[in-house]
Amino acid sequence: MKRLVLLLSLGFALEAQAASMRWADIRDGSLYLQADRPDTVTVRWVPAWQADANEEHIYLVDGRGKLAGERLIAASETSGSQSWPLAPGAASYQLEIPGYSFRRYKVEHDEHTVALFAPAKVHFSAETRDGDEMYFKVAPGEHAVLAGKFHGGVGALQAQRVGDNQQLLLALKPYRAYWQFDQVALPVSDREQVWRLRLRGSGKVAFWLDGTANLFAQNPQQLKPLREDDGQTRLTLHNEVLGPTPNLGVALPYVMPPPSSFAVLDALGPRAASYYSFVDITQGRPQYEDAFRRLYQDRFGITQDITLLAGSQRVHDLRVGTMSNSGLDAWLASTRALGGKGIHYIGFADEPNLNYPDYADYQNIFNSMARQVRSDPANAKAGVRIAMPASSRLVNGPFADNAADKRGIDWARRLLAESGDQIDALAWHEWMIRDLLATRVYRDSVRRAADLVGLDANGRPRKALLLDQTNMSSGSSLSPYDQETHFASMWWASVAINSAQDGLLEMLNWFQADDEKPYYPKGMFKVLDDDHFELKPVGMAQQFIQQHWLRDVMLLENDAFEVDVLAMATDLQRGLLGVNKGTRLQRIDLSGANCPLIKGSLRYFGADNRSRDAPFHCQDGRISFELPGETLFALSWIAS
Repeated sequence: MKRLVLLLSLGFALEAQAASMRWADIRDGSLYLQADRPDTVTVRWVPAWQADANEEHIYLVDGRGKLAGERLIAASETSGSQSWPLAPGAASYQLEIPGYSFRRYKVEHDEHTVALFAPAKVHFSAETRDGDEMYFKVAPGEHAVLAGKFHGGVGALQAQRVGDNQQLLLALKPYRAYWQFDQVALPVSDREQVWRLRLRGSGKVAFWLDGTANLFAQNPQQLKPLREDDGQTRLTLHNEVLGPTPNLGVALPYVMPPPSSFAVLDALGPRAASYYSFVDITQGRPQYEDAFRRLYQDRFGITQDITLLAGSQRVHDLRVGTMSNSGLDAWLASTRALGGKGIHYIGFADEPNLNYPDYADYQNIFNSMARQVRSDPANAKAGVRIAMPASSRLVNGPFADNAADKRGIDWARRLLAESGDQIDALAWHEWMIRDLLATRVYRDSVRRAADLVGLDANGRPRKALLLDQTNMSSGSSLSPYDQETHFASMWWASVAINSAQDGLLEMLNWFQADDEKPYYPKGMFKVLDDDHFELKPVGMAQQFIQQHWLRDVMLLENDAFEVDVLAMATDLQRGLLGVNKGTRLQRIDLSGANCPLIKGSLRYFGADNRSRDAPFHCQDGRISFELPGETLFALSWIAS
């Protein structure tokens, strides 16, 4: 949004061209476009930071929620352009530029096309110049709030009411916690209010509205109601098993959990877990982990896990030496003591592509520790398996300089070529896919991982695939609008569905189980005090998902873009788990299931965090129901 102003491109006399409207330097947000005549939207991009290490997607969704255009931007395509036609209609297209983006996007369309920008909240959405202006509207009686966060660029938001020039100034201050921001309440009026927003300062900016529509225009005439028509989703179920569903799990605390926390852990129902093991602790206290690891296995039934061996809680990488060797010996002894009841993956170092200066440094520690594990056959008998490289992201690079040299998939490819016989699994972490419409990239990353390790004669990956840590954001770059709301429920459901879609993934873990205040409130439950714990919305959604999670993935055709669905089976039990990520109602039509359904039921899980029965119709071999916006669903029945 460099100069978010109206730019006119007029031709000569009788050959005058249509005027155009341009938006520049968007990094994260939605642009809603409603055309009253045929138009073309053109998107151009240039690099912002580490673009050559990161491929990206942009999407165009039509007024009924169908995908009208998708553009995969290769990492090598740091600059480029894409154009799509816009057909006239009463409902708006949605141009989605998902964050976190490594490019700056400029968008151009006809000035007669109504354009409304919905910025991301808390995360920065654009880069601007001092004095850039936009307009927004507050309806009668609304208690609207203007909010913003300082990201090192824009330092103040100045709002001026067009009707009487009343002004408000919101200074944006730096905070230690990423999720902290500034806000100011706008006056409440019994009349419609139009406000002009001026951005003070240049560079990255985060601004948004609460209590009213979070929509901004380049002139007041563009502030028109946003229309979305109902959508239609067609599903076709096939009687073909693709593979097993992954075990869903969480990253568990590195301590003995108090008995008062057992209820929330039981509610989450994890079937897998991620652990850390810190060699600075276990070198001096070799049995430190024994008690809680046995509790997690025997009390909570977690028999598939992965442990990342790290130097300490503040040093993620390992070095060849006595401390690392002693720490690994302690972990191996602890694992053998578990009695061989499960599969226990070990990864040497946490996100080595982020934390090591280069591949050679990591290769040395990997080879040394792999030899140590393989030297005693009792380790394999106890279920110990070696996973690598537990990278920060797989297809794209980590958040580091020179990321193009540190892509997880490239390091994994080299390790497989050089030490493939020492490797049992490919593990990675996925971060910064914050956009609900972009979660389909999880399916792509699993497929790319399967291509890398290859498939055996049965169509199974030759090495187990473990997506052992994921969340919307890495580190502490969290937004309460993401982590504390129903948004996280939809995001997690969508990630689980997409990751499981081809039956290739073995493990999928949310990071992490409990909030760590004040800087890492990214858990599935809150710690109120030593004896009181409370599920967050995503934890309640995990409970719903786990209740309807079956053993095998079945082939399902789905023509929708805003609705993700996974078909599953356990013996004669059949089920669909899905999520409507959009705000529009979707009419679902399913073929491939026999009517009437035996013991059929349909359950919804919405923003109230409650599960409820819902009606459906089954006629002439087709099942249909109306799925509200922003709702999870589970359809269950017994195969005849």
